[in-house]
Amino acid sequence: MPREVRELSEDTTGTDAGAQDAVLLYVGGPLDGRVEIREARHGEPLPTVTHVHLHGGPKVVHRYDLTPLGPQAGVYTLRPRQPARDQSVAE
Repeated sequence: MPREVRELSEDTTGTDAGAQDAVLLYVGGPLDGRVEIREARHGEPLPTVTHVHLHGGPKVVHRYDLTPLGPQAGVYTLRPRQPARDQSVAE
């Protein structure tokens, strides 16, 4: 199976030369302390990130909300868990 080979180029035509990568820090939950560098080509950081942990038991979902710290930095903070609603109890 042939592999595609791409040449590196200094040509920035079609890219936003003013855009810069963003540094994002995660606080709380399983991603606590993680630092992510989001490349400018991926656009603005998402306002909410969902992390799903799959293991032998049920899946565990954590949501992180973004707090911008400037044009190129932000902190994703763990959203407090909301208690699961018991569907067996009539209201």
